[in-house]
Amino acid sequence: MRILFLTQYYPPEVGAPQNRLHELALRLKSKGAEVEVLTAMPNYPKMEIEESYRGGKIKEEYIDGIKVYRSGIFVSKSSSIIHRLLNYFSFVFTSYFKGRKLVNYDFLLVESPPLFLGYSAMGLAKKLKAKLIFNVSDLWPESAEKLDLVSNKYLLKLAYDLEKKCYKKAKLVTGQTQGIVDDIKGRFPSKDVFWLPNGVDLEYYNPNQIKSDFRLKNGFEASDLLFFYGGVIGHAQGLEVILEAANQLKAYPNIKFIIQGAGPEKERLLVLKEKLKLDNVFFFNAVNKNEMPSILKGVDVALVPLKKLELFTGAIPSKIFEALAMEKALLLGVDGEAKKHFIDKADSGYFFEPENVKDLVDKIVKLEQNPEELKRKGQKGRAYVNEYFNRNNIATSFYEKLKNV
Repeated sequence: MRILFLTQYYPPEVGAPQNRLHELALRLKSKGAEVEVLTAMPNYPKMEIEESYRGGKIKEEYIDGIKVYRSGIFVSKSSSIIHRLLNYFSFVFTSYFKGRKLVNYDFLLVESPPLFLGYSAMGLAKKLKAKLIFNVSDLWPESAEKLDLVSNKYLLKLAYDLEKKCYKKAKLVTGQTQGIVDDIKGRFPSKDVFWLPNGVDLEYYNPNQIKSDFRLKNGFEASDLLFFYGGVIGHAQGLEVILEAANQLKAYPNIKFIIQGAGPEKERLLVLKEKLKLDNVFFFNAVNKNEMPSILKGVDVALVPLKKLELFTGAIPSKIFEALAMEKALLLGVDGEAKKHFIDKADSGYFFEPENVKDLVDKIVKLEQNPEELKRKGQKGRAYVNEYFNRNNIATSFYEKLKNV
């Protein structure tokens, strides 16, 4: 079985889709599949080509035994719609002309978003005689429209038409959450749609085998209660709720908030931190995956917010899995599917209403007053992700599905 992954994002970039796809590729390879990847020159999240790849110095490489082909991409630090579209469509074109030179595959799995990569995927699937698998990790263009990232009616119509065409051309559609799967099945009842969730490597994220100097290195006391957000600092996350809660919790000197990552909203939040004079909020830069276990080991609570949009009731942020694997209690500001799994069923933390500062403050104070809950809920969380979101089991299930497609 030969499989080509087509994705704009891949290691050495840091991020949820990069890790998820690479971990899936490794596990499919271990089962006997020949997996290769066609991706862009690494540039995310800084939006500049990494130095060792500039000028096309590395066009092909192996990462953990996976053959990776790289094609060019336009990158810009500007957030304008024109530059974003140039970013997406440049890789659409370069990936197609790079990919058409490859040999045939049994399957071509394309990662969406960006949705526009579907153009390249459909062309390459035909050229390479591969069955198209359209992997949906976020519903586009729905999310772009509801977040007001795209408002142009003509562009939205083009995107919705492309979405429909990609689903119809795909031999199999996979969705990262059950909410995504249900949405696609509801609109395309005749389409074969498979739940391919994100998950976690419980051997890699093992709290019993990890040592951490995170607190000592960053000047935190053993008595500090550390609330940690790690990931994209973007529009969807609504991270201002953390700063506003921190502003109301200045009377608790042991409560501290850490926001680690990069993204388009970081500068705005840094300005807000200075405006509110928040000595209890700390911003750290994004780190490589190999540093995350020790960081999670050193904090107390994983804080996971999203904006209050109906769109996100089917979302499961990937940072949840690593935190629970490390036995960290959740403070979850995501309603719907995530709440149902990790609060209602797993009892692995507390839920606060998205964007509700008062509710968040109340839950933080509750945790501060009941520290014994942290360990108990963290242990329940690890047991739950081991049962339902173990990457080894997910890959096995997907491999068996492919054998029957």
